[in-house]
Amino acid sequence: MDRCGWVGSEEIYIDYHDTEWGVPERDSRALWEKLVLDGFQAGLSWITILKKRENFREAFKGFDPETIANWGPAEVETLLGNPGIVRHRGKIEATILNAQAYLKIEEAEGFDQFLWKYVDGTPLQNRWASLAEVPAFTPMSERMSKDLKAQGFRFCGPTIVYAAIQAMGLVNDHVVTCPRHAACAALA
Repeated sequence: MDRCGWVGSEEIYIDYHDTEWGVPERDSRALWEKLVLDGFQAGLSWITILKKRENFREAFKGFDPETIANWGPAEVETLLGNPGIVRHRGKIEATILNAQAYLKIEEAEGFDQFLWKYVDGTPLQNRWASLAEVPAFTPMSERMSKDLKAQGFRFCGPTIVYAAIQAMGLVNDHVVTCPRHAACAALA
């Protein structure tokens, strides 16, 4: 199988690529989790986050925004002591603020609607011949990043946002030689 070039040889990475990355996600909470995890990934490799994902889910109470939005300094300190996650104060504090911002958007229009409006509800189908062609960010991710920041989000720059929307399936960035390209296109 000629998978995308970023996929390593570890089973967890292969499984993520083959079953999740690029599959259109419509659940608001799941979309928020993907954005938060991509924020934690900033400066690190995705495999690091992927290996810690279950620890993150446990530490962040299933990424329940209603719970996290009410956290304060005590919870931040507890998380900073958790070796199973990325212990970065700024990213942890941003997750709390992002939960608060998420709740406002979810109430106003739905977080899923907020994100999916950037592609008019239909995933963009890119046709990259090689990994070298895939951009780190796009004008759309720059707009989305700016709009998320205006809503109170942090750790959501254009590159982080683009990685998240790839994972969320708002764009199909599997290279055309990857079998998942056609599979994800069919889900659109």
